[in-house]
Amino acid sequence: MYTFIRSILFFFTPEKAHHITATLMRVALQVPGMKSIWTSLFCLKDKRLEKTIFGITFPNPVGLAAGFDKDAKMFEDLAYCGFGFIEIGTLTPKGQPGNPQPRLFRLKEDHAIINRMGFNNEGVDAAVHRLKNRKTKTIIGGNIGKNKITENEDALKDYIINFNALFDYVDYFVVNVSSPNTPGLRELQEKEPLKQLLLALMNENKLKVNQKPILLKIAPDLTNSQLDDIIEIVDETKIAGIIATNTTVSREGLKTDKSKVEEIGAGGLSGKPVSERSTEVIRYLATKSNKSFPIIGVGGIHSEQDALEKLDAGADLIQLYTGFIYEGPGLVKRINQAILARK
Repeated sequence: MYTFIRSILFFFTPEKAHHITATLMRVALQVPGMKSIWTSLFCLKDKRLEKTIFGITFPNPVGLAAGFDKDAKMFEDLAYCGFGFIEIGTLTPKGQPGNPQPRLFRLKEDHAIINRMGFNNEGVDAAVHRLKNRKTKTIIGGNIGKNKITENEDALKDYIINFNALFDYVDYFVVNVSSPNTPGLRELQEKEPLKQLLLALMNENKLKVNQKPILLKIAPDLTNSQLDDIIEIVDETKIAGIIATNTTVSREGLKTDKSKVEEIGAGGLSGKPVSERSTEVIRYLATKSNKSFPIIGVGGIHSEQDALEKLDAGADLIQLYTGFIYEGPGLVKRINQAILARK
């Protein structure tokens, strides 16, 4: 069924298809009895799937990565797709349009997507307004970044604004310095600026009555030496964990015609082509750190086997994004069933 729906959606541009999907979900779930039907189709509740990581008990280990629900408009509906947690954002203090369109491209042969969205969002306050009225108990992560016009030396201010605005309405935070689509952002991944940013956020966290877990999302393009720095930074700053990985700037090994890829141009690549590298990063971090911190694995999960490989490499939880677009909500349940089959 989803293959048929996907074939129709893929007639539209990726951004248009996303908006259509959001509308269809919202309308469908307003039909009496439809929420129960979706729950039976896509949700799998079993105590054996529960996992407690950085103080939060997740009902299952399969989450939705940031980027799909940037403005916290869909999380209530997405809760009926079986996810154990949903990450909103990336959010910035002020709303911004992002990069010019077109900025989202499908590579169907590779089951991949290239995006250069550029943190398009309505701003953190708009998201907070929606989160205040949340009805489901779904665990929500808040992925935060800086505005495009904010210079790197002032980036901390943006992250602090986001942190304080969202604090009462999300369950954990993710610091995004690894998107390739905001000029200069990845420079914040350098050891010293990154350490100072995370220390400042942790100090802000300590001022709160009940602290929230803060995680760092890293790029798959880091060298082993840089990954060693990440392990060191986690130890020094005492952040809660790592999300590995974001999209890649690499174009190696693609089946899509090279001229088409070159025509698309810049942007972060996600989907099946990033799967192997993402798993390598997870395994490296888990092994070199002696599993001293939690890891959320994301990147190229399009099947149950992909998910199990991430978990076997050292991920505690996993997230879907491109795989969810290509395979549909049934993938979430299938992964959870595969995990249960191992119990």
